[in-house]
Amino acid sequence: MTASDTPADQLTALEAAAELARLSALIAHHDRQYHQWDRPEIDDAAYDALVRRNQAIEAAFPELRRPDSPSLRLGAAPLAGFRKVAHALPMLSLANAFTPEDVTDFVTRLRRFLNMGEDEPLALMAEPKIDGLSCSLRYHGGRLVQAATRGDGTEGEDVTRNILTIDDIPKELPGAGVPEIVEVRGEVYMNRAEFLAMNQRRAAQGGETFANPRNAAAGALRQLNPAITATRPLHFFGYALGEVSAPVAPSHHEMRVRLARWGFPLNEPARLCADAGALLAYYHEIEALRPELPYDIDGVVYKVDRHDLRERLGFVSRAPRWAIAHKFPAEQARTRLKAILVQVGRTGALTPVADLEPVNVGGVMVSRATLHNEDEIARKDIRAGDTVLVQRAGDVIPQVVRVLPELRPADSAPYQAPAQCPECGSLAVREDGEVVRRCTGGLICPAQAMERLRHFVSRDAFDIEGLGEKIIAAFWADDLIRRPGDMFRLAVRDRESLTPLRKRPGWGDKSAQNLFEAIEARRQMPLDRVIYALGIRQIGQATARLLARNYLTYDAWRGAMQAAADREGPAWQELTNIDQIGPAVAADLLAFFAEPHNLEVLDDLAREVRITAFEPPVAVVTSPLAGKTLVFTGTLSAMSRSEAKARAESLGAKVAGSVSTKTHFVVAGADSGSKAAKARELGVTILSEADWLALAGGGEPA
Repeated sequence: MTASDTPADQLTALEAAAELARLSALIAHHDRQYHQWDRPEIDDAAYDALVRRNQAIEAAFPELRRPDSPSLRLGAAPLAGFRKVAHALPMLSLANAFTPEDVTDFVTRLRRFLNMGEDEPLALMAEPKIDGLSCSLRYHGGRLVQAATRGDGTEGEDVTRNILTIDDIPKELPGAGVPEIVEVRGEVYMNRAEFLAMNQRRAAQGGETFANPRNAAAGALRQLNPAITATRPLHFFGYALGEVSAPVAPSHHEMRVRLARWGFPLNEPARLCADAGALLAYYHEIEALRPELPYDIDGVVYKVDRHDLRERLGFVSRAPRWAIAHKFPAEQARTRLKAILVQVGRTGALTPVADLEPVNVGGVMVSRATLHNEDEIARKDIRAGDTVLVQRAGDVIPQVVRVLPELRPADSAPYQAPAQCPECGSLAVREDGEVVRRCTGGLICPAQAMERLRHFVSRDAFDIEGLGEKIIAAFWADDLIRRPGDMFRLAVRDRESLTPLRKRPGWGDKSAQNLFEAIEARRQMPLDRVIYALGIRQIGQATARLLARNYLTYDAWRGAMQAAADREGPAWQELTNIDQIGPAVAADLLAFFAEPHNLEVLDDLAREVRITAFEPPVAVVTSPLAGKTLVFTGTLSAMSRSEAKARAESLGAKVAGSVSTKTHFVVAGADSGSKAAKARELGVTILSEADWLALAGGGEPA
């Protein structure tokens, strides 16, 4: 059994790190194909299974979460050509279920978080999951004023003019009592029959046909000319609310009634369910009904019905705790493996990839599949020229399931892992106990250096628009960029250059000026984004924010990291005492600061960029918990430990895993033990659960 087949909780740390590196690269590729280009290479069930594997490993090894972890990002940045729209409330993705056990676990987690007994009612709404393009419609005074795609979840594309061509969408909300601001969220889609008829017309006219209704709907909505959108048979289902200026309904099923009264079609059939058994019965009914529905669905969605319970449950990473998508299984297909390619990642990991003859699996073309590592290739005896079975569902997607040996060419040869890096020629070695082979070239390897630069300018880091993969590669080749600080000197160098950017192929005065302005706009950056942008191993967005919240300023953070090199000293203790930062993450931070080249990069960047202190959200500034460090111990009765931690952090507090002299409060529930004793020893204030509830908002949770 290889790392790719091993359950997450049975992996070694080295195997888990290699798996996370491979999964991150695959998911990023498929994000771009799906969200930006509407040309997915795998279906939704396959993609979601890939994400689930990543989440399972991160849950088992939280200290190994990567800076570029898929759990810290959503979708892909909006395409150029449409004005960007910032969502008032993020448009988040859903966690996924694939088995009955996943659904049962979901309901169990809900009850545990809410501290609910088995006999207490917990209503859940089940709905079909439409395979379309998510969209948000904003109404002011009852009139439709703006429409936006999901985009990356924070910003989408302004498609208002195109949305106005869809007959299903009310342009005004009828009746009394409509809030001044209403944001309706739903799915733009295309019926199968209308999709087939449209494809037939396009084929008859010699035009390009679409792979599936989802791609066709996305392409139609993203037309720069609304007149073209108007010719496409688009429809809309409303399924949720975003920002509203006044409450619309206390529950999801009542909200659906309100949407229907306003004229929105709903995704039917939907059902209110009381337990996991009822959810699973609904799932099987919809799965059987799936061929008869006029539109494509790829699963069902389960949501907690009561909105007040949703408020308590909140969110984890990029998904709500109160909802989950239960996906249908995907398909397999046979194709020929033309070659085994090798990709080099930011950490130097060499990942083998199958270059396939493109094959249609469930309406989507697949031309690449991961081969995980050389052990996996040897176990399955995968060779160039083989006919293989490609699977797009399971733990790792897309993947080569097995070889069909009866179709193997007579002259085939076993795969040999490269001894040199294909990018820089440096020695490629595999250390004892590791499942991956790594390039030893470090920053002299252009693949690793450019990957780090691409991460630096990515959306959740410095977010420099116009510095994409191809441009960074070109600037690297011309020796214009070697480290992050070089980006901020581009304009000065360009003015002194005999071949300025505007005179290069593909550039002009306007495009060059736009790039320089985009870079200049990033000369001030908050500490948490700077930490994330550095690409330190295991430091993702959430961990970067934890570090920034704890140390507040760049100087304090840098000084503390260098002081923590003494693992017997207080700086190391403070670092490892931060909740969710364990010794492994701390060790990677120290390794980064122990490398002189990294310190030079930091010094250079600090000369070019003003790194601003971490600022808590305005809403928590007046909280008595803002800036305080809390430790929870024992059993709470009014809420679960998870809910208590989530509430503390939402109020600006820091949650630590152990008690120290820097702890402000220890919240002691029933059966509190050594942590409460340590608090008494250090003179730290101990709060009862009633004291905690009073500080956290006064009384029972809302």
